Amino acid sequence: MSTHLSVGEIRLTIVSGGRLWIDGGNMFGVIPRVLWQRKAPPDDQNRIQLDTNCVVVQTPSSLGLIDTGYGGKVGAKFRQRHALDEGTPLARNLAAAGITPNQIDWVALTHLHFDHAGGATIRNDDRVRPMFPRARHFVQRLEWEDATAGLPELAGAYLRDDFEPLEQAGLLELIDGETEIVPGISTELTGGHTRGHQVARIESAGESAVCLADMCPTTAHLPTFWTMAYDQFPLTVRRKKPLILGDIVERQRLALFSHDPQITAARLSLDSDGDLIAAPLATK
Repeated sequence: MSTHLSVGEIRLTIVSGGRLWIDGGNMFGVIPRVLWQRKAPPDDQNRIQLDTNCVVVQTPSSLGLIDTGYGGKVGAKFRQRHALDEGTPLARNLAAAGITPNQIDWVALTHLHFDHAGGATIRNDDRVRPMFPRARHFVQRLEWEDATAGLPELAGAYLRDDFEPLEQAGLLELIDGETEIVPGISTELTGGHTRGHQVARIESAGESAVCLADMCPTTAHLPTFWTMAYDQFPLTVRRKKPLILGDIVERQRLALFSHDPQITAARLSLDSDGDLIAAPLATK
């Protein structure tokens, strides 16, 4: 199932890169369970359901993709622990939307954690190769440095098979800060979730959207202090997130949520108490 939206002359198709179940305490950090469970009911293992909402971007001159879900390379034990979808979900859902990997011209990876970058590569006959063989893959240089550094404090945060084959195939493009990928599509370095985390901006004909990635993964994370235990720099998230969300409200941009299992796109506004609320434009 896919969702279709338009931003000016740019067409967006939101497809799932795979559903998963993640520990609710990790997804909401210091927020007490009595509060977060009202917005994200956990199962008997304290897990909440998430999705990996990937954005296919059709511009007048290119076909691109923002994030790739988790792919199909992880082992059976990990797959069972997080109740991952079978096979390679992104490839299956792109095919259902009439899109083949060879059609993709560029991929913007918001960061290199498995649930955003895992679908960028595929394993065939014990060989891992790029899923999108024609696509330039855009990654912040800071993110690449941390993902490949082998730092003990980041052990388990990055899976090299998700992204090193991109470099080996000559498909990797490292960027520094705000960068235009193609006309109408740009990225903004935010830090916070990781040192090299970025959001993606889509602008055309006076309309705009922001793919928030893990700066604000679901509509439940709209409050400033609702951050994740996974955030490497939570104070940066608390500083940067309200600026990005405030800009979305002020300029009436469309907010795209990378992990919300129900709401993929929404308009944001402030209620009478000054709290952010989301009016869904696209739901599952």
